[in-house]
Amino acid sequence: MATDIGDAIRSMVAEKNISEELVISTIEDILRAAYKRKFGTDENAVIQFSEDFSNVELASRRQIVDDDDWYNEVTEIPLSEAKEIHEDCEIGDELLIPVDLKEFDRISVQSAKQRAHQSFRDIQKDTLYSEFKAKEGQLIIGYYRRQAPNGDIYVDIGSTEGLLPRRNQSSRESYESNDKIKCYVESVEKAERGVRVILSRTSAELIRKLFEVEVPEIAQNQIDIVKIVREAGYRTKVAVASRNDDIDPVGACVGLKGNRIQTIMSEIEGEKIDILRYDSNPVAYIHNALSPAQVKDVVILDKNIYHAVAIVEDSQLSLAIGKQGLNVRLANKLVDWMIDVKTQAQFEEMDIAKEARFRAESIFMDDQQEFYPEEVAGDEQLVVDAPQEEPVVEDSFVDEDEIALTELPLDQMLIKKLHFHDVYSVEEFINLTEEDLTSFGDLSNEEIIAIRDTINEYVDIVEDEDEGEAEYVCPNCGASITEDMSVCPSCGTGLVFEVE
Repeated sequence: MATDIGDAIRSMVAEKNISEELVISTIEDILRAAYKRKFGTDENAVIQFSEDFSNVELASRRQIVDDDDWYNEVTEIPLSEAKEIHEDCEIGDELLIPVDLKEFDRISVQSAKQRAHQSFRDIQKDTLYSEFKAKEGQLIIGYYRRQAPNGDIYVDIGSTEGLLPRRNQSSRESYESNDKIKCYVESVEKAERGVRVILSRTSAELIRKLFEVEVPEIAQNQIDIVKIVREAGYRTKVAVASRNDDIDPVGACVGLKGNRIQTIMSEIEGEKIDILRYDSNPVAYIHNALSPAQVKDVVILDKNIYHAVAIVEDSQLSLAIGKQGLNVRLANKLVDWMIDVKTQAQFEEMDIAKEARFRAESIFMDDQQEFYPEEVAGDEQLVVDAPQEEPVVEDSFVDEDEIALTELPLDQMLIKKLHFHDVYSVEEFINLTEEDLTSFGDLSNEEIIAIRDTINEYVDIVEDEDEGEAEYVCPNCGASITEDMSVCPSCGTGLVFEVE
């Protein structure tokens, strides 16, 4: 039949980005479905397109049988009827008999149309899915379109819209209509009405991809990004290592006059990025991880549970810990060690049995060659104190589920005074009333305040369950939060609770 089928095919190829082969295959399936609904089978249906696809013919293949034989009207034709179509035909030959689609009943036509719409929707969905699935884990540039009431942002990424959930948005960023947004494609899923493309501006992988774009040595595998830890909107730490001894990995990532790192930081709205050298020696690695703070020494307390103390100057303590503990928290995640940051005075006051520490570090030194593939030089050597005599403290009076006062960096004289009044644990001190403290004539108000400040700094006080947990709401999105949260589960905003 003569149709404008060619124009329809070219339109679908151009507008819906569907391959020509898929369109033709779908049209054939639709015609076969209509044929089968009318005749009960499509085994003998023959579909032929012209070279320019301007015409398509639907025919029925039938075998010629003797007039006296019983025959199937769908798949066979008597010889006498066949002679009327073609004079030279014989019994056993096959004829292609054109089928006019106008002969199809209304239900068959409607069914074919519905199948056509569904088929093209499925094809378009599969094509979109394949297109964006290939971009999963990559950077993509889109344009801000609109914001949902829950804070999610819809981004125009070409043939569909991507979703930038509120949890994946940096607190530093805000957008207006048609703003260009560079995002990391977190996941691609098939949805009921198309494809669901989830984007992210908070993923650590976004930082990795930005470095791959800006630093050719990373793209060429001369420099490896070993690990990235990030608190989006606040700070990121990137550990890098070089495969070429002639290339400084940190210098290459920073760039001449800092041009490379500045480009990356401007892309994430000025979020701070610390680039540091990876080291297989955990002592050196911890030194580097606490940058920009300068670390004097690192003492390994227990290599089995990955616990270490970083000793810094008094002037470097706040920088090493960071605002709200951010710097040391990221360093912990980067090196996978539990790092305590102390000044020299605080370290000397720590209730660590010197003999036990000496034994632990002696074992560590015995295994050092196996544990550290590379040698440690200079100021990166382990700090090992010789065993010294330590005053005996009466921790035997403390229950297993309580925290001994000797575990806190309190003055030994204060601890002795509290022990004199049969106070051995943090819990026992907290439960003291003001009258009890007043009755301790040898404790001044300044000393009581110093003890309370130390407990508040080093111990997380958890209220009894029967007293009920205080309820708070996020100041950014209004979601329900609790005191044990550092990040809002709804919008990703960093949280800190202060006692007034």
